[in-house]
Amino acid sequence: MVTRSHTRNNGPSIERHGPESGLKMLTPGMRKLLWIAGFLVFLAGMQLFVFTERTEIWFAWTIDVPLTAAFLGAAYWASVSFEWLAARQRVWAYARIAVPTVLVFTTLTELVTLYHLELFHLGDTFPMSTRIVTWAWIAVYTVVPLCMIALLVGQRKVTGADPPRAPLPRWIAAVLVVHAAVMLPLGAYLLIAPENAAALWPWPLTPLTGRAVGAWVFSLGVAAAHCVRENCLARVRVATQSYVVLAVLQLIAVARYVDTVVWGAPQSTIYMIVLLSMLVVGVAAEAARRPAGA
Repeated sequence: MVTRSHTRNNGPSIERHGPESGLKMLTPGMRKLLWIAGFLVFLAGMQLFVFTERTEIWFAWTIDVPLTAAFLGAAYWASVSFEWLAARQRVWAYARIAVPTVLVFTTLTELVTLYHLELFHLGDTFPMSTRIVTWAWIAVYTVVPLCMIALLVGQRKVTGADPPRAPLPRWIAAVLVVHAAVMLPLGAYLLIAPENAAALWPWPLTPLTGRAVGAWVFSLGVAAAHCVRENCLARVRVATQSYVVLAVLQLIAVARYVDTVVWGAPQSTIYMIVLLSMLVVGVAAEAARRPAGA
């Protein structure tokens, strides 16, 4: 039975269901991995969003354009809310949107790392502390996707049903379709041909940073497409709330390094429209969900 306080404060996305409810539950192992992954991305966000101009010391590779470091740091910190909100859920349907996105991102980032390994801080010319950070980066992106795949196999064996849907408002679903249609091909282009795709980005990118940004953009496209597939306010709440965090942090990053952006170019206008639309979608999704849980 759902208590009144749970319904009022948390809404349907984090209701407390017992196993007897017949719903498919989030496994303890997957929950722990999401908590751990959230902590790890918090550390990465600290390195990039706080020590933005010290990546030659505090990060796994040197990022010459501070706005790129701030962009990546903002994405990592938004992932903290994404993964920890998912970890708080008991029902699998309310948490599962985080798993494919995290799995795709960590796998792509591992591939990008291996492809550009010569640019990472691994040589004797770097301080020991910097090399430790770099080896930790490589270890995390090697282990996390393997663990997630193994836990996902176990998660799929859990029996039970999904809770009923409360469909997304049509205009929110339409915006998410546009997000997926923009971010999936752009992310893929940045991953495959960053030298050419950099012309579509609102500030300069190198091949390594272009692929690192591409991993994030493609993964955000996966999340947007998954939201459309779920088509349920409660099931996508983890993502839409994180949309707000991501948009706000990215806007702060742009404000910090406003002179780096190529203003007046079409890609800069599109970038700002996408950020603002993320903010609107996140706020509107939360507002649309509240009456159902009140």
